[in-house]
Formats: sequence, structure tokens, C-alpha cells
Amino acid sequence: MIYREFGRLGWKVSAIGLGTWNIGNQWGEIDDVTAWATVRAAFDHGMNLFDTAESYGIPNGLSEERLGVALAGIRHRVYIVSKIGHWGKRTGQAVPKTTVDMIRLCAHASLHRLRTDWLDVLLCHEGNIEDPSVYLEAFEYLKQRGRIRAYGISTNSLEVLKRFNAHGTCDVVEVNYSLLNRTPETELFPYCQEHGIAVLIRGPLRRGLLAGKYSRDAVFTDSVRAAWNPGGDRREEFERDIARVERLKQVLKPGEEMVTAALRFVISHPIAPVAIPGAKSPEQAIMNAQAGEKLLTEQERDQLAALVA
Repeated sequence: MIYREFGRLGWKVSAIGLGTWNIGNQWGEIDDVTAWATVRAAFDHGMNLFDTAESYGIPNGLSEERLGVALAGIRHRVYIVSKIGHWGKRTGQAVPKTTVDMIRLCAHASLHRLRTDWLDVLLCHEGNIEDPSVYLEAFEYLKQRGRIRAYGISTNSLEVLKRFNAHGTCDVVEVNYSLLNRTPETELFPYCQEHGIAVLIRGPLRRGLLAGKYSRDAVFTDSVRAAWNPGGDRREEFERDIARVERLKQVLKPGEEMVTAALRFVISHPIAPVAIPGAKSPEQAIMNAQAGEKLLTEQERDQLAALVA
């Protein structure tokens, strides 16, 4: 596994970490034992950063709970990133983040579910927030009291990131980026580089499409990708992306070869991001981890990008 500096924080973080949205049953049900084994397989193969959120899982918080159990005995050897801002939204019982105290309580609840005294990074999960001042005040409060070490935001918007970094205190941004979505390269990545902001990459496998195992006729039974099905509001997006994946299949074999290429494309960007693909089994976690053993050259990245242009 390649390890790299995490922005200006000075931490040595694995180039590929584990996103734990997938172990909370929203991507299809898995049992506790499989979830725990997936986390430990990721750690055993070099991953030392684990990303989660208060809202991940059915019920809300299940991903944090499972991650907390799985990291028993090794918590001090890893970095945990969690996010607050979406608790209960999909079930119609959203917790309002309107005061410092509400954010503090939600952060403490995450700590409880994760069975830890501190979070390495806490992110605002409201990616389109207009006024982040209550989060900034709450996160600073939590940092001063040792509950979090660093904070930031999960967003795809440069303008939102700039507002969140108004005082120069944003340490980390989590952004959607992949071989099929290179939008952040234009403005967001240069801004992060200029300000020393660490970059976490969600969606590096485009919700599984870059494994090459799905066709245009695929039917998704999980709640996350249901909108890709015929009649769904993201069907057009799916058909566009699956056509690009088909072009990749002409050069790369579906499965490990495509996954490895897609992940290496992401982590080889000069900004040195950390990719956080999800996994639903130890085997998937190990495959993802092995992609972090090598970087692509600039020429190899350009060749991959040309295939899906």
C-alpha cells in the first residue's frame, strides 16, 4: 500500500481507504460478521483510513456501529472520518442542524456508535449549504475539546467549499471524482492544492459501474441505485455512463482489472487524493487495497481517459 501526506495535517494515510456506506445494508443486506470481516480485511491489507457517516445504514447509524465493533483493539492505528448532516432525512425524520448544541449532540452520538473518544475528521454532510457558520462554530468547539482532530465538508461545489473555508480552517474535502467524472480537476483540485486541503474521493468506482459487471439491462434492487432503473430520474445518466464503460471493456477485463485501473487513475492524480471505495465483502476490500500498491504514469492516465472521452 502507498501512504501519503494528508493535506497539511501531516498524517501518513493509505492511498486507498474503506468507504463504509456499503456495510450498512443500503447497498443490499449483509450480516454483521461479513461487515466486520470486510473492515478487518481492509486493515490487514494496508488501509488505515475509514470513512463513514451518521446517516449510513438501515437503520441510520448502522455503518458507524459496525465499524466501531470491527475496529476494536486497533482504533489507535487508524484514521476515522465521519459526517453529520443527513440523519433521518430519507426516513422523513431529519434532525435539524440549526444550533451548535444540536451539532455537538450529533457528533457525540457518532462517537458513541463508533466506540471511540475522538474522530480524526468530522465533515459537514450538507453539500449545498448556503451558510455553514453554525457548523464552523460547532466543529471548532469540538476540536478545542479534543473530540475531533480536524474538520471539513463533503461537497462537489467549489463555491460551497470556499464558504466553508472562509477562515482557512477547512482541513479536508470529500468530493465525487472518477474516470467517468473529472469535473473537480478544473477548479476544485487546484483550490485544494493552493490551500493545503486534503482530498478524499468518494465514488471512485462510479457506484460499481467501473467494475464492468453491469450492462444496460441491469436492474438494481438496492435503494442507492434504484434511480438508474428504467423510469428512474437518473436513467439517462446511467445509460450515458454504461456506454462509456462498454468502451473500457474493449481494452480492460471486467472485474479486478477494471477496478484496479479505475482506482489507480484516481489516486495517481498529482494532488495525491485518498480514494474511499466501498466493499461488501472481504474479497472486494482486498481487491481495492491491492490497487493501492502502484501509481499510473501521466501517460497511462491520459490513455485511460481517452477511452471514455
